[in-house]
Amino acid sequence: MGQVQHSNESGACARGRRLGWRTCLCKDCGRGFQARSYNQRYCREPECQRRVDRWHAAKRQRKCRAAPEGRRQHAEAERQRRQRKASQAGLPQASEAATTDTAAEPRAWSRSEKHPEVFCDRPGCYEPVRNSPRAPARYCSDACRAAVERARDRERKWLLRNREVGRFKRHLEYQAARVKRCCRRALSGGSAAAPSSASPQCLPAAVQDYGLASGAGLNFKDSREANRHDPQTDPCFRPRAPPA
Repeated sequence: MGQVQHSNESGACARGRRLGWRTCLCKDCGRGFQARSYNQRYCREPECQRRVDRWHAAKRQRKCRAAPEGRRQHAEAERQRRQRKASQAGLPQASEAATTDTAAEPRAWSRSEKHPEVFCDRPGCYEPVRNSPRAPARYCSDACRAAVERARDRERKWLLRNREVGRFKRHLEYQAARVKRCCRRALSGGSAAAPSSASPQCLPAAVQDYGLASGAGLNFKDSREANRHDPQTDPCFRPRAPPA
């Protein structure tokens, strides 16, 4: 579970392309590192890698015990553990001393720490997910959700730009950005007449002028005219006969 991380020198960068500096995705790490692969999400510090591995192990444990087969295997493992503990109770005193020394050591991290049943999907975060009335939530806060979405969006764009359709879409994005910058410069600089003369040139090819070909404008006369059927001013006015 999780992304494959290139932490050694042999796993070099992706085909010589420049990969910028990134921030470690693990919560409470915040270290900046030079990426060696497009899908590298974490720094190469041993402590950070240990925390990420523990978080993935806790997620796997929750997912395994959510299924009936996983619960059955866990119950069987616990039954065997209790049998071994009961069989070791009748050993000689020398073995009891060794068992006491072993028990004095710190317990495993999965048993010594109490995590919520459903915790955040950001690596290294064990906070419970927030309540959501519409759909089951996956993150504890907007910061964790935004961090994971940035990493996924970066990887999606990298894979897309390695294809022809991705490069074409990127070309369209650059073209739209250039048009927007041209319009912004034309509107911000010069006199008031400059924007009106420069703005049609900045419009993309899909937007056309649907004005009249002759250049004549539309006549917007006032439609509030005098009533021609006024009985006081019209001599030919005849009243309507009442209905039969």
